[in-house]
Amino acid sequence: MTLFVGLGNPGSQYEETRHNIGFKVIDSLVRDFDARNISKTAFYGELYRTASTLFLKPTTYMNLSGKSVLPVKQFFKIDLEDIIVIHDDIDLPFGAVRFKRGGGHGGHNGLKSIDVAIGKEYLRVRIGVGKPERKSQVADYVLHNFTEAEQAVLPALVEYVKDACRALMQYELNEVKSHYSLKSIEALTS
Repeated sequence: MTLFVGLGNPGSQYEETRHNIGFKVIDSLVRDFDARNISKTAFYGELYRTASTLFLKPTTYMNLSGKSVLPVKQFFKIDLEDIIVIHDDIDLPFGAVRFKRGGGHGGHNGLKSIDVAIGKEYLRVRIGVGKPERKSQVADYVLHNFTEAEQAVLPALVEYVKDACRALMQYELNEVKSHYSLKSIEALTS
């Protein structure tokens, strides 16, 4: 069983923010797979299922994402290497897509929470959202909506990451990395 976790914050005020790009990818995967909703309060999130795949959107708010991932992992007895976390990354330019197993959290509170709850050796799908000018602006930046120009290409980016996630279910990580890694949005839109 594979578990895809998209990070974000619940509530309509966060829907279009940079922090919620993980939720957008999960929504697209759930539609694509026609997954059924099997959410329970014990999972602290929206959980969808197909025969071999789970899709989770934690509703704990970003900083407590691990509180949702842990009970789902335990209930379905999912191995760490079968967990794929999709998240925004301010250390990558907007539209960049990278894949990595394990490593640091880079200051991302959602990843910090998951690391504490289950360990670090899960797979990460990192989606670049760009970076504010000053470090002190990070929290505000990720909780703001994408710019108009970014919103125009966001559907194509979400679709691209969804396809990469589907590929992760069939191919080795290195193969997916070589085929789906992007340096920036220009690589997708040009």
